[in-house]
Amino acid sequence: MLTADYDRLGLKAGDRLLDLGCGFGRHAFEALRRGGRVVACDMAFPELEQVVGTAEAMRSAGEIGPDLLCTSVNGDGTRLPFADNSFDRIIASEVMEHVPDDLAALGELTRVLRPGGTIAITIPAWFPEKVCWKITDQYHAPFVPGGHVRIYTEEELRQKMRGAGLVPGGSHLAHALHAPYWWLRCAVGPTNDTNPLVKAYTKLLEWDIMSAPKITRVTEKLLNPILGKSLVVYATKPIERGTANEAVLTGASQR
Repeated sequence: MLTADYDRLGLKAGDRLLDLGCGFGRHAFEALRRGGRVVACDMAFPELEQVVGTAEAMRSAGEIGPDLLCTSVNGDGTRLPFADNSFDRIIASEVMEHVPDDLAALGELTRVLRPGGTIAITIPAWFPEKVCWKITDQYHAPFVPGGHVRIYTEEELRQKMRGAGLVPGGSHLAHALHAPYWWLRCAVGPTNDTNPLVKAYTKLLEWDIMSAPKITRVTEKLLNPILGKSLVVYATKPIERGTANEAVLTGASQR
């Protein structure tokens, strides 16, 4: 289940991509399938181990090229262990809402993105998230350790991206079928996995993810602009005029 759109991200074969807060690797795996060189970064060791193991299995099965690597890095988004301008593309999916110092994280993401590179940041959309917080305090921090610490509006995220030195571009909403699911979870208790309605809805979502039937795909596409659970905002890191001129002069001197 992908949230970021790789065509909007502009990922090309050979690009170096950082998947920050990779979880169990859904975005990393798609980037590998498209020929990207992936660095999966997370604070949780078990997830990183599974991502690397799955990537190795994909290579063994011939799903990705034999020369493609998925490197795992245990790291903090506010202190990334990478050099400046290291990545062509970055995906930070459902990360920023967990980070108390989101300005530090945005600064680090901007630092490691190369000039001209593109980033996709996904966050819970304002309306579905607001409903979850209204239903119960057990959905977010401080009740949930490491849980959501804020509710973003799109304009707030865009302003913070601009403040970090990025140029925000297009955006879209995704996963509308998941919004009512989380409202239901909040209503019966976010950790109540035995509720019959929750179990039935979970099976529906699993069927949708595994089979992608036309009825759910069309329904979600129609509902996304209204009920999309995730907001995705794309941005680029500008190329400084001096940097571009230096690159031209360097190329000319080498000819």
